[in-house]
Amino acid sequence: MRIFHGTTEIAGQMGILSSALVDKGHHSLGYNTFHSYLGYKDFLVNTDEQFLEENQTKLIDEYDLFHFHYNTTMCREFSDLEKIHAKQKKMIMHHWGNDVRFHEQAKINNPYAYTGDSPPNETMHDRLTKVTAYISEAIVQDYEVYEYVKNYYKKVHVLPIAIDLKFFKPDFPSKDKKVPLILHAPTNPAFKGTEHVEAAIEKLKEKYEFTYKRIEKMNHDEVIALYKEADIIVDQILCGSYGLLSVESMALGKPVVTFIRPDLVATFPDQLPIVNANPDTVYDQVEQLLKNPELRESLGKQGRKYVESTHCKHVVVDKLLDIYSQIEKNN
Repeated sequence: MRIFHGTTEIAGQMGILSSALVDKGHHSLGYNTFHSYLGYKDFLVNTDEQFLEENQTKLIDEYDLFHFHYNTTMCREFSDLEKIHAKQKKMIMHHWGNDVRFHEQAKINNPYAYTGDSPPNETMHDRLTKVTAYISEAIVQDYEVYEYVKNYYKKVHVLPIAIDLKFFKPDFPSKDKKVPLILHAPTNPAFKGTEHVEAAIEKLKEKYEFTYKRIEKMNHDEVIALYKEADIIVDQILCGSYGLLSVESMALGKPVVTFIRPDLVATFPDQLPIVNANPDTVYDQVEQLLKNPELRESLGKQGRKYVESTHCKHVVVDKLLDIYSQIEKNN
């Protein structure tokens, strides 16, 4: 099978999923029009919207299945979807969060939710309406995103974030380290809740000896090298679910502090090894990790096992191929 991924690379997922599909004997490639300092490049064609629009006919003929991401397709007004549908090619849309996080809806179960990165509600609704005229099934990473799109599609599949573990050798926190290192890496400080994180950090400095580093605007390879040095990683404490930073941190054997909405905890696999913290509790949760080096090590080991069983690309791709097969049966 020949699989097209496009057109917005979020958290390296187009490339990772394509590499896993290639390992399974398929041809898969991502076409990315979103370029950032993170510098994703594996199994990707980094291009622009003009190239895709001009070459859409060739690409439609070349590929069997179109796996779109972040509510984007080859054409800005989704005009390619009618052409793909006419060719009877399979399509699915993969939503990642800010592309569909309706503002008021996000606040219903989460008073901390930040939606400043999402377009206006009317824009998201219009895009979803245009997409679902031709695409009947979607993928989301978790049930936080699921709620925003469930009423637009005939079927929505939940597929965990994928990670290539060959690039992540665990380096568990040492119980003997006297001055632990806390890292926080906000791609968007407002979305991650950085002001609340750093307010807690400043307060903790009055009682504990540790080093704190805030990592910003570095490419992905450089960031991973820094994560390996950490003893505690604080990720996003507003969204209500975890993202790629949490997955990569757990893969490296690090304890992770992230906010998981109470109503969503049961939707994840049992014994999710994340220290659950929101702006009101982040001080206390980081403090318990500072006070307990054995807990840091234990959570690091649990996190690595969790990623191996839930987020390893070889585990995820089997679920993805099952989703693809269901699309073929349902259309």
